[in-house]
Amino acid sequence: MPKKIAVLGCGWLGFPLAKSFVERGYQVNGATTSVDKILDIAHQKINPFLIAVHKHHVEGNISYFLQDVDVLILNIPPRIRKNSEANYISKIKTLSEKIEQANIKKVIFASSTSVYNNKNTIVNDDTPTCPTTESGKQILASEQLLQSNAHFKTTVIRFAGLYGNDRHPVKSLSGKENIANPNAAVNLIHLDDCVEIINSVIEKDFWGVTFNACAPMHPTRKDFYTSEAKKLNIKPPTFSNTAESKGKTITSSFVEEQLVHQFKFPNLEY
Repeated sequence: MPKKIAVLGCGWLGFPLAKSFVERGYQVNGATTSVDKILDIAHQKINPFLIAVHKHHVEGNISYFLQDVDVLILNIPPRIRKNSEANYISKIKTLSEKIEQANIKKVIFASSTSVYNNKNTIVNDDTPTCPTTESGKQILASEQLLQSNAHFKTTVIRFAGLYGNDRHPVKSLSGKENIANPNAAVNLIHLDDCVEIINSVIEKDFWGVTFNACAPMHPTRKDFYTSEAKKLNIKPPTFSNTAESKGKTITSSFVEEQLVHQFKFPNLEY
């Protein structure tokens, strides 16, 4: 079992993940780009670091952050939707060189189900990837870059839409009109399940593999977001039926069979 774990990206997922590692008795390094989060990280007995990854260099003491680390969690979002000129692949390439230099042998890359296309099919862990968005294309290329590096083994976890705590996708849809794809399947996973799946990968020693991670329940977008808005007492969105709904249904058979993971929130409870 590893003694020291580093979490690069202590945000919405990374911070509770790092706290779970501390609770399990690991030494934990946690990196953030925000000065305001440093004290919060330190208060949880996580060694805090200010690290910012750029296309051709890393700002901050990345060598010390990675020193003597047994497992590295890469949890940095591409943010390509907000910045069309962002080059996520270059950032991952820069990081891979640092990982080699630090002689780290085990990496977990938090990826996304956006690497699959929306052809109204059931997607399992063996389904060929075919991303259509720029973000999905760069995430897939980053997966391949990491997994092709012979100096370390990378396990990729392709997470569906993330929710939990105060985060729920219906909040951003509240009151919006004519939303497309009303009959497409919802693909979400709760924060607590994400944390448990990552811990299972480490504890069960699954390296160099790829998992989908998505709750097994898949209501339609219209049914789910309408009912969830009512539960939260916010204005529900309305949907457009003028075009055929496009989407996909993500299954997580490898997570359930190989990791023996039982979802804490299989029915998308909030």
